[in-house]
Amino acid sequence: MEQSGSFAGRQIPAAATDALLAVLAAAACLALPEAIPPGSHPLRSPDHWWLALVLLSTLPLAVHRKAPVTSLLVMAGASVTLQHLSYIPQLAGPDGTSIGPTYLAVASALFLTAVRRGPRVTTALAALFIPASAAAEAVIAPAGHRLAALLTDAVLLLAAWALGRLSRARTAVRDEAMQRAAALEREQAANARAAVMEERARIARELHDIVAHNVSLMVVQTIAADRVQDRAPDKAHELHAAVEQTGRDTVTELRRLLDVLRTDEAPEETPSKEPPQPTLDALPALVEAVRATGLDADYEVSGTPVPLPAGYHLTAYRVVQEALTNTVKHAGPTRARVRMRWGEEPDRLHVRVCDDGPAGAAAATERPPLSPGGTGHGLLGMRERVAATGGTLHTGPRPGGGYCVHAVLHLPDHDGIASPGGSAHHAAHQRPAG
Repeated sequence: MEQSGSFAGRQIPAAATDALLAVLAAAACLALPEAIPPGSHPLRSPDHWWLALVLLSTLPLAVHRKAPVTSLLVMAGASVTLQHLSYIPQLAGPDGTSIGPTYLAVASALFLTAVRRGPRVTTALAALFIPASAAAEAVIAPAGHRLAALLTDAVLLLAAWALGRLSRARTAVRDEAMQRAAALEREQAANARAAVMEERARIARELHDIVAHNVSLMVVQTIAADRVQDRAPDKAHELHAAVEQTGRDTVTELRRLLDVLRTDEAPEETPSKEPPQPTLDALPALVEAVRATGLDADYEVSGTPVPLPAGYHLTAYRVVQEALTNTVKHAGPTRARVRMRWGEEPDRLHVRVCDDGPAGAAAATERPPLSPGGTGHGLLGMRERVAATGGTLHTGPRPGGGYCVHAVLHLPDHDGIASPGGSAHHAAHQRPAG
């Protein structure tokens, strides 16, 4: 034990405790002759032997932390010798029981030994030392008082040993509780880190969606600008301006999301630096931006819109963005229609993005299919977003030509919970996402 107690909330070193106990015990023993009334006990007058034995019976407490058993045995031997030479009153005699500071010092040493040593050592010590000490007291006690001396010494030492064992047990329980609390704190920290990593993985997927869509759009716009450069310079200039703006937007969003991925601060400790996510109100602007690539796109809303959580807005926006990007990549300058249907079914929002497919000779070219388990991150993003609403996602070719993406979002009820009955169902005919 490096520390033995506390005072005013501060731990007291064991060395200081031992030294203080040794000084107090020595002072009490040295003052004992003056405290005994004259004529009450026939004792020898103090001399140099008395002084040496008193110091041996008390001062070893100062080094008890380094040699507990040795200190205890030296103090017990000096105490018995003091009593045998009649320097101190008998433990039990004609005048009754007398438990002086010398016996209390020995009991204190036994208490500290029980606190500082393991159960095997202290149990063996108690089994040997206590009977031996009690027997020695009985031998040197006056006739007729030996049994009282034996019992008094045995009870005193046994009580000191038991209190020491109890103190050690309480300390062990306290340490175990502190270890459990520390382990729980580490587990909570690990869970928090895992949650942060999971959230960062989600942000990374979001980053891929944004960058992939915008970069794909930039590529298509650049190709379109190159094709119309000679016959329509003004149109090419518009496309180049659109590429520049899309690139700037992409870099801005990339920096924003990378800042989120780099930070180690908890979300509740730092105000959010992210701008609002796109909502359904941003779809007309998205369709207008796609028109700049040469795509004949139109946008129509039917039914009565209802308030939606931010996650539903983002899901619908990303589905439309993904579908239009794929149309531009795979069908080129064709016609596309974006339809938002509110109330077509109770508690459902239908999002349809259909195109007419490539025109002319390119119409005979079949678009590369993608199995339901495709690995494209854009399509995977659509799957996860729609499934999170309990909705369904269908993608595939149209009977008369072209391609359709149809997402059905199950709108939340008044408690913010998606309507029951939804399942993440995906058509087998799907094409690669950008």
